[in-house]
Amino acid sequence: MVSNIGTWMYNAASGWLMVSLNSNALLVALVQVATSLPMFLFALAAGALADIFDKRRFLIGVEAGTTLLSALFAALVQFGHVTPGPLLLFMFLIGAGGALSAPGWQAVVPQLVPAQDLAPAVAANSVGINISRAIGPALAGSIIGVAGIAAPFWVNAISNLGVIAALLWWRAPPARADRLPAERFGSAMRTGFRHARHNPFLRATLIRAIAFFLFASAYWALLPLVARDQIAGGPGLYGILLGAIGAGAVGGAAALPWAKSRLGPDRVVVAASIGTALALVLFGLARLALVGFVASLLAGASWIAVLANLNVSAQVALPNWVRGRGLALFVTVFYGAMTLGSALWGMVADHVGLPLTLMLAAAGTLLGIPLTRRWKLQAGAGVDLTPSMHWPAPIVTHQIDSDRGPVLVTVEYRLAADKDRAAFLHALALLAHGRRRDGAYAWDMFEDTATEGVFLETFRVESWVEHLRQHERVTHADRVLQQRIHGLLERPAVVRHLITVEPGAGGEAG
Repeated sequence: MVSNIGTWMYNAASGWLMVSLNSNALLVALVQVATSLPMFLFALAAGALADIFDKRRFLIGVEAGTTLLSALFAALVQFGHVTPGPLLLFMFLIGAGGALSAPGWQAVVPQLVPAQDLAPAVAANSVGINISRAIGPALAGSIIGVAGIAAPFWVNAISNLGVIAALLWWRAPPARADRLPAERFGSAMRTGFRHARHNPFLRATLIRAIAFFLFASAYWALLPLVARDQIAGGPGLYGILLGAIGAGAVGGAAALPWAKSRLGPDRVVVAASIGTALALVLFGLARLALVGFVASLLAGASWIAVLANLNVSAQVALPNWVRGRGLALFVTVFYGAMTLGSALWGMVADHVGLPLTLMLAAAGTLLGIPLTRRWKLQAGAGVDLTPSMHWPAPIVTHQIDSDRGPVLVTVEYRLAADKDRAAFLHALALLAHGRRRDGAYAWDMFEDTATEGVFLETFRVESWVEHLRQHERVTHADRVLQQRIHGLLERPAVVRHLITVEPGAGGEAG
């Protein structure tokens, strides 16, 4: 939380520094773009790295690099060498450090608490972030007035040392010994994309995130101009408004368990979206500091209600082996929507002015509610995604190199009764998504033309080691589905493993 106070001081000071250098609406909005664009560009790669490497060591390295960059930028501000270009460049580079660390930070949360405490742990983490959000901007406004514009940037660089110290002190619980080699980066990226594409619970979360953050980004991008041009305030007022957003978020987090128990996650997000739309309207109408303060409190409470529910929805949709990549995709979509929205609303404000821009963003927030109603949040909370380890080891006649492939797996089914055909095919359609989520890049189903009720399932995997990983990724939920399929069969399914052979590899026939 100490480090986050420094981060929010840095964010607030950066926005105000840009207003001081150039008050063009698009340039001011580009401050938010420079902060969020790295998350969109690098978070997925960072998620793959977090799944491949030791998360603690990876985070220590990234945080150390971010600290050095922050100190360098503070020195440039101190000696007056910052113009809009270098300001946006350093915000992008420091944002890249945040992008590299964000999936790792989220992925270690389940290592800190038992599964039943995941939702309150995410909420508690959000409370810490938003307490710092309440303190940091207000503190930045005060320090700028006393010690100058460079002071918040120095505080940010120094405060980040606390995160490094915490990581050095913390020891992760011992992981299960893995007899398989670590995934390669390219393969890990492809597998992560494939899993997300065939994970309906994660897809629903991502769609709901786009619908909200694309429009909520408007007040984050334009708040410096609201504070200076509409309310005619200075850096102190801007810091107070940002602090009020944080204070509203703290209050919203405190009320979140009560609201969720009575409304459920979907209705909470709908209510918070309405609250965000109202806050945008108030920002558009604000000519007095009090109106801006009320709008900020409402915006903060609504923000945390949406963000916490979306975050938990992404967490419970993911098994451990792909958690870093799945959460990275959530972060990518989150910041991608924020980046696109910030640039969009900055351009719109240049043409039609601040009030109308904020009103349009409010209308878009409300429109997203009925358009995304079909995608439910936290639907994966009751699904057991722990590894079942029930697949027997493949039978091999000789040693197979781990990188040899592709591998073709066939499963022959003989249906017990034709009346079960519809139920069988429906279950196989669900199984197909599971195969792809666990690493298969191709899946097909065939029916024997000569024998009634005989079906052949085939799926392909990139390499032998990737298929062995499939054995470790199959969940208890998958096991239940497979048992349901086997209950419809006349006899046990027959599984075969075939691996690619190059024609002529054994020599030509004489």
